[in-house]
Amino acid sequence: MSEQIITVEERKELGARITRKLLKRDQIAAVVYGAGRDSVPIQVDRKTVLTLLKGGAGENAVFLLKMPGTKQERHAMIKDLQMDPVSRQILHIDFQRVLMDQRIKVQVPVELVGVPDGVKNEGGVLDFVTREVEVECLPGDIPQSLEVDVSHLHIGQHVEVHELQVPDKVTLLEEPDRTLAAVGAPRQVIEEEAEAEEELLLEAEMEEPEVIGRGKDEDEEEAEEA
Repeated sequence: MSEQIITVEERKELGARITRKLLKRDQIAAVVYGAGRDSVPIQVDRKTVLTLLKGGAGENAVFLLKMPGTKQERHAMIKDLQMDPVSRQILHIDFQRVLMDQRIKVQVPVELVGVPDGVKNEGGVLDFVTREVEVECLPGDIPQSLEVDVSHLHIGQHVEVHELQVPDKVTLLEEPDRTLAAVGAPRQVIEEEAEAEEELLLEAEMEEPEVIGRGKDEDEEEAEEA
């Protein structure tokens, strides 16, 4: 978990026009809510936010929001970023307050460690099935990621949630047998097997059934002799 400080100012004006106006002053409109308190409109310095985000402050980073000239400060996490679809500028930020002594539920990225033997030596393909898992812990104990070793996997094998390396203070909330990653056969092999099956089916359809003639019974033979 990383804690970054962001200086904030209370925002008196609301609305889309104000959002655009703030951008021209290198400010971003925002709101902070949660923890049983009222929502408070604020504004933050755009360059500060961009620097923190580019510096690796991920979605689970805990920020300390401080209002200059006062003793007001709150820990918060970014819950939503509204982006301009054309310029890709940040238009608005939703901060959610967190209490450092209360456990919260968050999604944490899964990190695969190593190169599977089935990929390196057998020509297999690694399928990264589950990229995030839900955990519960105190804000100060949120891991940046949870690792799982995949180097031992051969074609047809997989790793599951219970194989993740989870810190003692973190509780995993996923089903233990949920698949995280698997090694499958290369696409070419799968396609060749499918083609071979189609050819067998076509050959079976083209084969004409053998017609077995019915032999003459005794009455027919007697009639011919007569």
